[in-house]
Amino acid sequence: MEFLRPATWADALAAKAEHPGALPIQGGTDVMVEINFDVRRPEALLDLNRVGELTGWDDHDGTLRVGAGVPYARLIRELGDRLPGLAQASRTVGSPQIRNRGTVGGNLGAASPAGDAHPPLLAGDAVIEVESAARGVRLIPAAEFYLGVKRSALEPDELIRAFRTRPASGPQYFSKIGTRNAMVIAVCSFAVALHPGERRVGTGFGSAAVTPRRAREAEEFASAELDWDGRGPLRESAAREFGELVKRAAAPIDDVRGTADYRRHALAVMARRTLTWAWDDHRAGTKGKEAS
Repeated sequence: MEFLRPATWADALAAKAEHPGALPIQGGTDVMVEINFDVRRPEALLDLNRVGELTGWDDHDGTLRVGAGVPYARLIRELGDRLPGLAQASRTVGSPQIRNRGTVGGNLGAASPAGDAHPPLLAGDAVIEVESAARGVRLIPAAEFYLGVKRSALEPDELIRAFRTRPASGPQYFSKIGTRNAMVIAVCSFAVALHPGERRVGTGFGSAAVTPRRAREAEEFASAELDWDGRGPLRESAAREFGELVKRAAAPIDDVRGTADYRRHALAVMARRTLTWAWDDHRAGTKGKEAS
């Protein structure tokens, strides 16, 4: 197995073009586990951890652009106030050591249905920036990025460079259920984001279908139901209906971490609770609890 270690983004793109079968490492917290357990044996590894162009973020014209190499720990520390849902999800990833190493870019590359970053990216309308040496930059909406279990819309010669999203304009929440309280793969997870200026609700859920998904019918229901002008309370019946619509959008399986029925039930509960928390924050004029 070859080990490729470019120092610049241009070198990384050239290496990927020359070795389209090379498996990128951006953090390596998923890839190395799979290699150690002989789940996969790629023809080459493309280590992106030295590529400095991937380790920064900026805010241009109201859009955050976060490099694929920004680790979860920095995202929590530096962007927790602007991307609270994603920061909350990042806090649930592994241990402090994993959060110092793992990245959203690596989570996207793995494209696991259980990836913690995916639901808040979907709820926040994120766009994934990918690039190839031959065709340049391509922007893929998060809702179009996931194609199947650990399959994404990336072409063989493309690499993930960054994700783009607007800072939270309203409250955001992420909720996750696992078989224990820490260092666990999600049995299922859910994210909600309020977009008050558009009078719209965004959602995302994970580990309850072959890909991370949005619950679009639930989004439409909540967007129409919420009292955006008067900021009146959320009716309990509406919160429960929202949960049921999220549950209906799921297509989970039975596996060693949980049954399909349990996942559907848990999603309905998480959806109901997170929408209530988010709406209560909106009524109070806050954007939710910052991750710290």
